[in-house]
Amino acid sequence: MTVAVVQFGGSNCDRDTVRALGALGVEAELVWHEDGLPDDADGVVIPGGFSYGDYLRAGAMAARSPVMAEVRAAADRGTPVLGICNGAQIGCEASLTPGAFTTNESARFQCEHVHLRVENADTPWTRRYKEGEVLEFPIAHGEGRYEVADDRLAALAEDDRILFRYCDADGAVTPEANPNGSKHSVAGATGDRGNHVAVLMPHPERVTLADVASTDGADLLRAFED
Repeated sequence: MTVAVVQFGGSNCDRDTVRALGALGVEAELVWHEDGLPDDADGVVIPGGFSYGDYLRAGAMAARSPVMAEVRAAADRGTPVLGICNGAQIGCEASLTPGAFTTNESARFQCEHVHLRVENADTPWTRRYKEGEVLEFPIAHGEGRYEVADDRLAALAEDDRILFRYCDADGAVTPEANPNGSKHSVAGATGDRGNHVAVLMPHPERVTLADVASTDGADLLRAFED
């Protein structure tokens, strides 16, 4: 599988993502957004960073780049698409997934490790985990608070499209364990186009190498091996 990691002006986790995928044996290449998706792309990652300086809203300008029409078309064909951090913001702005991300409840940029509880282990992204398993991922965002209308949130929950919730080290979902005020502590979800499209605010690519940190994120990225 060849994974296209889409670069925008301001992307800063693109090379990290390529290296993380390569360490797992997944071929990945950087793709400048103006060049469009390559014909042989079997997967797409929209990486973290600060595309276009987060002007207007985080992800709003990148979501209107022509390449995102290609990403949506690829998603409609069943291509796995993953948006990480700024990529999650872009994914929501581009209607790949419902909801939106806005300013953290603290009104501060937050860079720290958090705990996530696996809510659904029956997706390509989570099938190597166990439901209820607690993972540790880093976050680095100023606009990571997930907001979604109540009826859309109910549909996400009913359809088992919530991948992760913020929790404490014991797996309890509490307000204190929610780092940014995300609605119902949602940290990651799949999209309207099926569970092969996902957005995730924490960074799995930063927890794939044992000599750097934990490897809790590796099994999520291994979805691209399939």
